[in-house]
Amino acid sequence: MVSNIAGGSPSQHGAESGSQLGALEAYAAQAHGYLSVGPEQLGQLAGLLRPMVLESWLRSLRGGVDPMDDGDGRGLRGADLQRYRDNHAIAAVMPLVDKLLLRDATGTGLIVVVADQFGRVLSVHGTPDRVSAAAEAGLREGNDLSERRVGTNAVGLVVRTGRAAWIHGPEHFLHRMHQITGAAAPVHDPDGRLVGVLMIAGGVRVARPEILALVKAAATAAEMDLLLAAVRSGRDRQVRHPADAVHPPAPERLGLEVLGLGQPQLTVAGERVPLSQRHAEILLLLAEHAEGLSADHLALLLDDADLDNATIRAAVSRLRSVVGSKVFGSRPYRLLVPIATDVEALRAALDSGDVEAAVRLYSGPVLPRSTAPGVIDIRDELRVRLRTAVLRSGDATVLSRWTAGAEGRDDAASWVAYRAAVDRDSPLYSQIEAKIRVLDRRMGADATQMQRFGS
Repeated sequence: MVSNIAGGSPSQHGAESGSQLGALEAYAAQAHGYLSVGPEQLGQLAGLLRPMVLESWLRSLRGGVDPMDDGDGRGLRGADLQRYRDNHAIAAVMPLVDKLLLRDATGTGLIVVVADQFGRVLSVHGTPDRVSAAAEAGLREGNDLSERRVGTNAVGLVVRTGRAAWIHGPEHFLHRMHQITGAAAPVHDPDGRLVGVLMIAGGVRVARPEILALVKAAATAAEMDLLLAAVRSGRDRQVRHPADAVHPPAPERLGLEVLGLGQPQLTVAGERVPLSQRHAEILLLLAEHAEGLSADHLALLLDDADLDNATIRAAVSRLRSVVGSKVFGSRPYRLLVPIATDVEALRAALDSGDVEAAVRLYSGPVLPRSTAPGVIDIRDELRVRLRTAVLRSGDATVLSRWTAGAEGRDDAASWVAYRAAVDRDSPLYSQIEAKIRVLDRRMGADATQMQRFGS
């Protein structure tokens, strides 16, 4: 019955590419096979999954998500869901979403999912049989689609990254979602906070670039609607309280450095200030979650143990004394001033395809001594993404710099890629060959066999 969500068996012509999708499905299915073998095989996933999907799978594994989870019916239901949905910020733009997205998409056999900023499904729209099939796969009103709850999926990725995403078939971490292709985009409020997610879901037709473009356009239109409503509301307040706008706080840009073994540093008004580990963790997590974090959510990201709210309040209060009282908002905790991080700079280099710049920027792991779960996620995401980009670059300069650093020094696949990028007549070739032989002996495996999987 779940296959009904696909709306039959349309031609793959015009999709992301029939052959590419077929290869993607085959590799993703192979990757699922490695999940059942054990953690020693997880290094082989890098050659089978898109980097964004690989990072999400690794987070799902660390979070203890079971790929075979078939759902336990937990979720917000009935009157509780109705009250929550009616009072949610996204409710204000639903007439616009209905006009731009629901009527056309659902009329073609696809479904539209509207979720909140945490990945909670607020509503599912489509024909009754499609909605029923979607519920079987886990796309049910009230369900939690966050990555921590159900692993890799389009809504969960948008919540985690703040960026539009599409996930196809077996790229989903849960087996029960393998019949779905989802394309999702974020909706932000005028302050830049995530308030919701729009997703079109169905079969292979959803893998077409124009579907992702459609859902992104609808999300952008929803954001503009929220902005216009805020402008109108602001004008009303200004008329009533003109004194409120006389002395607006001057924005101040902060800088945060968390890469490498050195002490974390904060730059305030041109001055570098050393930070404690905990303060650096809080600032980084808030920089990564522009929508803000509740005390409970921040506690989960900071410690596997159950930190109480009083501990969180005390830590934030001490941090305020370091960075200033106007840097943070509360309920939820959020940054009120722009902050530039070296993590953000590294991601930007990777996004632009400048691997050489990314390797130069990578002075070491993110807060390497931190054991905060949220920081570990960021650290592992960057490491996996950067290493994958290095291996795929085939650039001798990039590989030379990478293998000279701590991350690549004993990385057999990187040395093999480096050898392939160097002329056989170069004096470097024999040196690289010697290093690979050393790694072969040390690891008890043939490093050249690892090149295939990038492990």
